[in-house]
Amino acid sequence: MKQLISLVALGLALAVGGAHAAEEKAPTAQQNKMKTCNADAKTKALAGDERKAFMKDCLSAKPAGSAADAGTTQQNKMKTCNADAKTKALAGDERKAFMKECLSAK
Repeated sequence: MKQLISLVALGLALAVGGAHAAEEKAPTAQQNKMKTCNADAKTKALAGDERKAFMKDCLSAKPAGSAADAGTTQQNKMKTCNADAKTKALAGDERKAFMKECLSAK
C-alpha cells in the first residue's frame, strides 16, 4: 500500500513538473533585444573588447518611437502645460479645462 501511494505521488509530481516545464513564456523585450544584438555582433564577427563595447551600445540604445520616448514627451508636455497654467494663474475648473485641452493638443 505504501508503495502504491509513493508511486502515485511520484507520478503526480512528474506530471505537474512536466506540465510546468512545457509552459513557455514569450521572450521579453530585453531578451529580444539581446538576441538581435548577439546576431548583429556575430554578423560583424566581433570579438573581445570590440564585441563587449558593441553589445553595451546596442543594448543601451533605445528604439525610435519607443514607449519610453512617449513617456518622456508626455512628461515634457505636462511640465509645459503646468507652467502655462501657473503663468495664467488658472485655478479650479478653468485650470482643469485648460490642462485637458493643453495635454490633448498634438
